[in-house]
Amino acid sequence: MDEREFDAFYTASFTRIVGQLYAMIGNRDEAQECVQEAFVRAWAHRRKLDRADHPEAWVRTTAYRLAVSRWRRTVRARRPEDRALGAVTQAPAPSESHVALVTALKQLPEAQRQALVLHHIADMSVHDVAREVGVPEGTIKARLSRGRAALAALLSDDRFNDGGLQEGASHA
Repeated sequence: MDEREFDAFYTASFTRIVGQLYAMIGNRDEAQECVQEAFVRAWAHRRKLDRADHPEAWVRTTAYRLAVSRWRRTVRARRPEDRALGAVTQAPAPSESHVALVTALKQLPEAQRQALVLHHIADMSVHDVAREVGVPEGTIKARLSRGRAALAALLSDDRFNDGGLQEGASHA
């Protein structure tokens, strides 16, 4: 992948991957930083990326792993001054339903949240989610079913039934 191809790949997928990672981890600034770092690593490993069946999945997985590593370091440190040192960015205020969805997703177990985000927000098939996460398709289907049920309970307000994660939605 040459520089021009990589730039096109970055431009086409950066915002989408940030949105997906944000839904998984619940922190937009952290999601942007992790995706940026993942693209830096992708550039450094572009020969591996050339051989990857799904380069976007490689970047998303790398960004997610970076986010988990950062979270673990933060939990270990637990110093208030470390948590207060975030870069302030100017972004439009999220809608009330968006905030409620992210809040509800944060309450789900990590595996269910990841499956829901990849399937419904990243619009990946059950097969593709299973391959990316490294578990059988049946496990992903179970995580999706349990996650949808938990979200339905958390988001019992009718305003989330318009285009959100619905009980009957499926991309299998």
